[in-house]
Amino acid sequence: MTTSEQLFEKAKTLIPGGVNSPVRAFRAVGGNPLFIKSAKGPYLFDEDGNRYIELINSWGPMILGHAFEPVEEAVREAIQHSFSFGAPTRKEVEMAELIIEMVPSVEKVRMVNSGTEATMAALRLARGYTGRDKMIKFEGCYHGHGDSFLIAAGSGVITMGTPDSPGVTRATALDTLTAPFNDLQAVERLIDANANQIAAVILEPVVGNMGCVLPEPGFLQGLRDLCDKNAILLIFDEVMTGFRLAKGGAQERFGIRPDLTTMGKIIGGGMPVGAYGGRREIMDMVSPSGPVYQAGTLSGNPIAMSAGLAMLRYLNEHPEVYTQLETTGSRLIDGFRTSLTKLGLDFTINHLGSMYTLFMTERPVSNFVDAKTCDLPLFGRYFQAMLKRGIYLAPSQFESLFLSTALTGEHIDQIIWANEEALKEVI
Repeated sequence: MTTSEQLFEKAKTLIPGGVNSPVRAFRAVGGNPLFIKSAKGPYLFDEDGNRYIELINSWGPMILGHAFEPVEEAVREAIQHSFSFGAPTRKEVEMAELIIEMVPSVEKVRMVNSGTEATMAALRLARGYTGRDKMIKFEGCYHGHGDSFLIAAGSGVITMGTPDSPGVTRATALDTLTAPFNDLQAVERLIDANANQIAAVILEPVVGNMGCVLPEPGFLQGLRDLCDKNAILLIFDEVMTGFRLAKGGAQERFGIRPDLTTMGKIIGGGMPVGAYGGRREIMDMVSPSGPVYQAGTLSGNPIAMSAGLAMLRYLNEHPEVYTQLETTGSRLIDGFRTSLTKLGLDFTINHLGSMYTLFMTERPVSNFVDAKTCDLPLFGRYFQAMLKRGIYLAPSQFESLFLSTALTGEHIDQIIWANEEALKEVI
C-alpha cells in the first residue's frame, strides 16, 4: 500500500469521505486521491515521491506557478510581525487600492476569506440595496456552498428552484431562479414572470465549474441590458477568471461592467482570501457605512494580504504574463486538436487564454445540458491514463483546467504527448 493510500484510509476514519472538499476524493474518476507533500513551479510531489506536471494550480490561484519567489519572500517578511491582528493594517489599504486600479468596475472593495464568503456577501448586499429577495443564477455555475447557490434548475426555465443539497430549505430555494447559461430568452422570461422581485443576476462570465464554457457573442451585453432595464444588479463571479483572463478579469476582456464583482484565488497568492466590490453607492450600503451587515475576524489577514499583494503587483507590472499565457494556451490546444484529428476523434475543446477543458463529447458545449452529454466513465479512464504519464488533471470532467507561466515549451510538448497516448489507450 502506498503512503497516499495509507493516509486516505486513515483520513476516512477522521474526516467525512477522507477529504476536506468533495472533488478531492477522486470518486468521479476512480481510484484513491494522491496526498501532496510539496509543489514547485509546474510540479506537484506526492507523499510517495512521485512528480507530476499539474494543470489545476490549486484551482486557479497559482498563475505564476507554485512557490513563486516574490510571493514566498513577501510571506516570509510578513510572518515576522505576527500572523493576525484583528485590526486594520496598511496592507489592507494597499490591496484595496490595487484591486480598484486593476478591476474596471470596482470603486470600493471589502476583503473576506473565501470565494463562498464573497458571493454570499455580494448577494446579501444586492438584496439590501434593491429591497428585493429573488436572484437568477445559471445552471452549472458554481458560486460556493452558500444555501442560495445550491439550487438546481426545475423542469422549465420559469420553474422555481429545488434544493440540490439536504439542509437547504425550500424557502431559500423559492428565492433562487435558474436559467441555462447562454440563454438570454430564458432570463427575460424569468424577469417577466417575477417583475420587480429580482435583486440580482449572478454568473461566472466564463464558466469554470461545468468545465470551461464561454459566453456566446452578445450574451454578457444582453444580460447587462436586461439588468439595466429592470433595475437588477449584475454580479460577475470572477473568483476564477479575475486577474487570470486579463489584469482586470473577464470584465476587462469582454468590455462589460458588472455592478458587483466577487474575487478570490489569485488575490491571495494561494492563501485563503476572497473579496467583493463594485460601484461606490452600492458598497456604501455595507456596514459600518450602511445597514447591510458583514464581518470577519480574519478578513484582511496580514499574511494573506502580503501574499496577494506580491502576486497582484507582479501581474500589474508585467503585462507580458498574459501574452505568455495566451501563447502557451494556444500551443497546447493546437497540439490537442492535431492529436484528435490524427486519432479520428471529434471531442470538444473549449479554451480561452489560460483556461481550457477537453470534453468527452462530440457536441458543442455552451451550457450544462451540453456538458452532461460527456462520457464520464471514459473521462475517468482518461484521467488515470494521464496520471500514469505524469500529468495531474482536475479529477472531474466538470472543471476547467488552468495554465501557469511556469509551463515551458518542453512541458507543453510533454502534455500533448501524454494526451495523445492516453487517448490511444482509453478509446
